[in-house]
Amino acid sequence: MRRSIGILTSGGDCPGLNAAIRGVGKAAMDEFDMAVIGFRDGFRGLTQDRILRIDGEQLAGILTDGGTILGTSRDKPHKMPIGDRTEDMTQAAVDTYRKHGLDAVVCIGGGGTQKNALRMADAGLNVITLPKTIDNDIFGTDVSFGFDTALEIVTEAIDRLHSTATSHHRIIVVETMGHRAGWLALGAGIAGGADAILIPEIPYSIESVAGAIRERARRGRRFSIVAVAEGAMTAIESEKIEELARQKKEADSKKERKQASEELAEFHENHVGNTLKLTKKLEELTGIESRLTILGHLQRGGTPSATDRILATRLGASCAELLHNQTYGVMVAARGDGFEALPLADIAGKKKLVTEDHPWVRTAELTGVCLGRP
Repeated sequence: MRRSIGILTSGGDCPGLNAAIRGVGKAAMDEFDMAVIGFRDGFRGLTQDRILRIDGEQLAGILTDGGTILGTSRDKPHKMPIGDRTEDMTQAAVDTYRKHGLDAVVCIGGGGTQKNALRMADAGLNVITLPKTIDNDIFGTDVSFGFDTALEIVTEAIDRLHSTATSHHRIIVVETMGHRAGWLALGAGIAGGADAILIPEIPYSIESVAGAIRERARRGRRFSIVAVAEGAMTAIESEKIEELARQKKEADSKKERKQASEELAEFHENHVGNTLKLTKKLEELTGIESRLTILGHLQRGGTPSATDRILATRLGASCAELLHNQTYGVMVAARGDGFEALPLADIAGKKKLVTEDHPWVRTAELTGVCLGRP
């Protein structure tokens, strides 16, 4: 019998999603004679049976398009908003899977998608995942598609901001995405020649950053570029969040764990806007006019780079080959110029973060970039 697979894209959008859909679809249909259907808007489409039948016509011309023809959402199958309530829709997803006689479903997404896919596998579905995120923080893969394009976008933004910073003798603070991981800020900061780079993995001291900028001014450099990941924290904030995380982990009761979770959520909510506070504080400490640029969702949009198109296509094609060989419950990780099928149980719930001894960190410091260390 002809085998059938489903595809969904979940989590935040990023360049390369359509290339991945195309890579899976073309290899599955043309090489392995599989039938392919897409589920709209992530796991919500799987639970609500909202499908898009995929054929050659659907895949034509989408390689260069940003976004995803299937749509996406951050909905979790086990905690899905339905009207004014939240329900466990896992069984509904299983029912849809069985209704269409699927042999497997391909889940394309980031860290949250890996966890949700594992839940689907535990519920009895055959699943394979592909790693996408502009944050590049998916555990187990050398790189995630979407990252290279976002890196180019942020680097170009920093390039453009150099001219206005130079002309007006200003400090320009550039906020990039990256709640937990600093790959984007660090990579673009190095590529764009930022003078200071602040990332979540290395707690910073505002005084240290201001001191580095004042030293530049003494040497006649009357402007500075500061690249900041949105999740970057001061040393004091970092200690606070580590303490809250420890309390949550060591909680003896469900009530204590809930309280710790609420305090963590409140902390992160209050942390939003810290880059503006940082910008104002730098102006106060240095006496140099400072301006903030928040790149936001600009980093997610547009045409994928050639690197991301190749990466998404080859991982998608490799995924189809694994499906043909009936290899399930894995993520297709990039490994050099090839790939590796890693068990989802070894991936879900983990993050790939910047380490203090990473070559990019050393490169930044050797070239005089301030990382905000106290």
